[in-house]
Amino acid sequence: MNEENIDGTNGCSKVRTGTQNEAALLALMEKTGYNMVQENGQRKFGGPPPGWEGPPPPRGCEVFVGKIPRDMYEDELVPVFERAGKIYEFRLMMEFSGENRGYAFVMYTTKEEAQLAIRILNNYEIRPGKFIGVCVSLDNCRLFIGAIPKEKKKEEILDEMKKVTEGVVDVIVYPSATDKTKNRGFAFVEYESHRAAAMARRKLIPGTFQLWGHTIQVDWADPEKEVDEETMQRVKVLYVRNLMISTTEETIKAEFNKFKPGAVERVKKLRDYAFVHFFNREDAVAAMSVMNGKCIDGASIEVTLAKPVNKENTWRQHLNGQISPNSENLIVFANKEESHPKTLGKPPTLPTRLNGQHSPSPSEVERCTYPFFPGTKLTPISVYSLKSNHFNSAVMHLDYYCNKNNWAPPEYYLYSTTSQDGKVLLVYKIIIPAVANGTQSYFMPDKLCTTLEDAKELAAQFTLLHLDREHNLFSLDLCRRIWRK
Repeated sequence: MNEENIDGTNGCSKVRTGTQNEAALLALMEKTGYNMVQENGQRKFGGPPPGWEGPPPPRGCEVFVGKIPRDMYEDELVPVFERAGKIYEFRLMMEFSGENRGYAFVMYTTKEEAQLAIRILNNYEIRPGKFIGVCVSLDNCRLFIGAIPKEKKKEEILDEMKKVTEGVVDVIVYPSATDKTKNRGFAFVEYESHRAAAMARRKLIPGTFQLWGHTIQVDWADPEKEVDEETMQRVKVLYVRNLMISTTEETIKAEFNKFKPGAVERVKKLRDYAFVHFFNREDAVAAMSVMNGKCIDGASIEVTLAKPVNKENTWRQHLNGQISPNSENLIVFANKEESHPKTLGKPPTLPTRLNGQHSPSPSEVERCTYPFFPGTKLTPISVYSLKSNHFNSAVMHLDYYCNKNNWAPPEYYLYSTTSQDGKVLLVYKIIIPAVANGTQSYFMPDKLCTTLEDAKELAAQFTLLHLDREHNLFSLDLCRRIWRK
């Protein structure tokens, strides 16, 4: 450990020597009975705790903690997080110098304890003026594999992935929207652990690895959006996928009304999937049980409950890798009178990197329109007088925060290249003069887009993420996957 560190306990600022640090940690271990070991850049406290019998806690029991003061250690952190429940394992990421890296992972024994930790400790003032961020941590075991020959079947893909990587549990393959005998050119590979998935990604990621003579694309699959049970108990919308392109909303409504006439309120279809809205949740649950696996116009459909998404945070989730720019999860709906899809990034007609069978869903908070009556008094305002939650796009958010920081507006520079199949691909470089002389002179994402709007939005998202790292523009609830395990 460092010879000197700052002890901020109870708001005090006093120098703490390495010997004092060691003594404090030993006292914590003696008091709790937990073991502590440091390996691979992290220090593990517990895992399992004393007297633990049986397997580790299930997924959903771990939280991510960010913005930890670099000179704060387990003797201060553990008592804080014990307020939410019994800690199974506390992993503090460490620098070679002995300082922590500013973040940690805390695994509780139950999901309820993890959720309580998020509620009571997110934005908690750990030291005077120092606020930590706490959010759920997702142990991703799934990879996205792109550029797969479309004629390959699930069994062939599974066999091939087992040959080239270890720990493969399953593959998820979806049929093409236009030809159900072919796949969509991508698959999701499920591994037995996060470590197995990470090792497979490391082996496949260089871009030179080939399957059946094709250079494949490899990335983490987007983790499932966690929705609490209480919220899911109110959902009365079904997500239906694997529909034929030719199937109409009227046909879908008629098929889902067969088990109970008049149960369906409305249907919104987009290409080969749809949202079916019911008047009552009980009817939605019953219809899901009856209709899952049924054939409509010759296609075997999959039916699940739609998962609510907080639209305000969807672009922030994309910044952290939770949702890909071409993810169907970004689809939201306007008011009931005039529903239409609104996507961020590539439209849902293109292949998506959804987390396997997990469904997109309508927004938790629907945007509304109101009648504009003649004579209504209007007041001119500046866009910068609004709050950030009035903006839907990252481009507007970036402009807004530049203004709030008294910076000049961002400057966008457009570049293009051509893909192997002849498509024009676009990317924007963004320069913000106020920070151009700092640690980074410009911001440019590592992905190309086929449309101008998508390229600009992606560049703004990328820039906002990096500005947040340097200038702390946003709360830390969006930081779960900025630092990958």
